[in-house]
Amino acid sequence: MLNYRSTRLQAPIVPSVSALVNGLAPDGGLYLPEQLPVFDVRALLPLSYEARAVMVLQAFFEDLDPQELQRGIQRALSRFDTPAIVPVTRCGTRWLLELDHGPTAAFKDIALTLLPALMGLAKQVTHDASVTHILTATSGDTGSAALAGFAGVPGFFVDVFYPSRGISIIQQRQMTTVKASNVRVTAIQGNFDDAQHAVKTIFGQADRFPFKLSSANSINIGRLMPQVVYYVSMYADLVNAGAIEMGQPVDVAVPSGNFGNLLAAYLAKRCGVPLERLICASNENHVLTDFFQTGCYDRNRPFTVTSSPSMDILVSSNLERLLSLVGAQDRVSGWMDALAKTGTYTVDEPTLRALQSEFIAEWVDEATVADTIASTFTQDHRLIDPHTAVAMAAAMRHVSDRPMVIASTASPFKFPATVLRALGHAVDADDVVNLQRLEKVSGLRCPAALAACLEAPIVHTQSLKPQALFPYLREKELP
Repeated sequence: MLNYRSTRLQAPIVPSVSALVNGLAPDGGLYLPEQLPVFDVRALLPLSYEARAVMVLQAFFEDLDPQELQRGIQRALSRFDTPAIVPVTRCGTRWLLELDHGPTAAFKDIALTLLPALMGLAKQVTHDASVTHILTATSGDTGSAALAGFAGVPGFFVDVFYPSRGISIIQQRQMTTVKASNVRVTAIQGNFDDAQHAVKTIFGQADRFPFKLSSANSINIGRLMPQVVYYVSMYADLVNAGAIEMGQPVDVAVPSGNFGNLLAAYLAKRCGVPLERLICASNENHVLTDFFQTGCYDRNRPFTVTSSPSMDILVSSNLERLLSLVGAQDRVSGWMDALAKTGTYTVDEPTLRALQSEFIAEWVDEATVADTIASTFTQDHRLIDPHTAVAMAAAMRHVSDRPMVIASTASPFKFPATVLRALGHAVDADDVVNLQRLEKVSGLRCPAALAACLEAPIVHTQSLKPQALFPYLREKELP
């Protein structure tokens, strides 16, 4: 049976069901499987996305009932607007991995429609009939996807905390208009790192709360493994399309903030998928680029609000998992302690060489993001969002004879003002107007759920300072 250990090595090894339900390990670390399965990609070629997901997730979560897992995956994926779930399509000389076909039009949907099923099955195995309190800090997309996934699901209550600065109007309204008796949405006065730090602090004192805490952020292993599925499936689709021969390596570029999406690509590679160069694409908050280039992680820097808010992050949680995976398990705890105390740490030379052998890191400024949105539309007739544009621009600096796949992480209609401005069109203060203009300019239809949230009434208006979050949760009774 595949068990899970903490990246900080100070917590007991647990079965996958415990890792799913707990989210964060008791020592503050993140769970990883003790061993990684190896997938036979050739055997996945004739299968649907759903069947591939069943095989991959069963390998990671062996103690879940296979039939129940299959039913949960079927229910989750039925909410996507294409039978392909994650299509891989041509974009000029590159390929786009389209991750925006779920209920909130962003890549987080793929994991967060599945997470309630995974956690619910884990609770059945552990005979846990209590209500699990999900705490989630979001930089924009995670919150709305978590709400879409967990709203109305028995056995769970969800608190979503989003930064008051930086996210788009549509992202905010996707969260604040959700009506369900088991969800709350609260603005945290500050940026995403303020919200994430406050939530992590609460997890560090979980024993002081009268209810069970868990997370829908990518610190939860149940968020990460469904993302591995689409990289495995992507490779199989490229083989089926005749774009590559089986075994031929492929490069992947991923817009990266909290690093979960790119870490999933690395895990897929470690599980046997022939991925070659993994390009970590950052925006003007380029803490990851600096780290991969120098080995020094330093969050003590100005925070920049950019047009790609889901990447406006200075503390990248999943980097801890990567450091453990490249062989630095015995040093991770010390580095994370240094980060918490001083805001910085520096890895040793062997660890840096191991990282640089797998990853290329680039960052992209705002002007280049706008230029990339415009050129991709005019030359390739594809409309992309600013996060995808970051990855596209970074990828074009590393063209090779290998196929290049860019993770397209969100619908451009989630950021209509940014995309319109990049295309040289006027922008209105009202995003309803901007959506309509972008539809006219592009000839495309906005996803119905995005248009609907702009007209729905706002039902969540709570706002808190980061330091008020702990007493708020301690004193506030669940509905």
